[in-house]
Amino acid sequence: MHNNQNWYRRQLACWQWTAFTVFVIDQLSKAAAEWMLDVDDAVSVMPGFNVALSFNKGAAFSFLADASGWQRGFLSGFAVVVLGGIVLWLRSVLNQARASKTTYKIESLSLALVFGGAVGNLADRLATGKVIDFIQWYYQDWYWPTFNIADAAICVGTVGLGWALLTRQE
Repeated sequence: MHNNQNWYRRQLACWQWTAFTVFVIDQLSKAAAEWMLDVDDAVSVMPGFNVALSFNKGAAFSFLADASGWQRGFLSGFAVVVLGGIVLWLRSVLNQARASKTTYKIESLSLALVFGGAVGNLADRLATGKVIDFIQWYYQDWYWPTFNIADAAICVGTVGLGWALLTRQE
């Protein structure tokens, strides 16, 4: 049992460090973007890819960005609830893994990515009321909405969760 508890703690620490790393990279990249770029001034990195500083007061794809300000509290509260759910989900996954000797690495990694990204965007929202975005993909005249490292981690983590749940073997 003692080794089992150590395994659980090591796994939990691994996923906490993963989430923390996503958060730190996200925050450092946003700080660099704010320091080096002017708002809405796109700098070409290569064909199809710019860095362009923008601020989003809403959620994904600027949903609720034009609301009167109530969205800050709503979206922050929603993020806290989601983060709590992720903590419970990850603990459940690790307990299942410990009991069944299965790793659930994709599911755990995906949860850590979503958690780290959500904390990164929540930190922006709480500090300034808006999320810093700077990654801009485009093709000819079509532009994907500008996003950040946290958004990318959340998307990759969500896809990973879908994959893990669809392929899970109990």
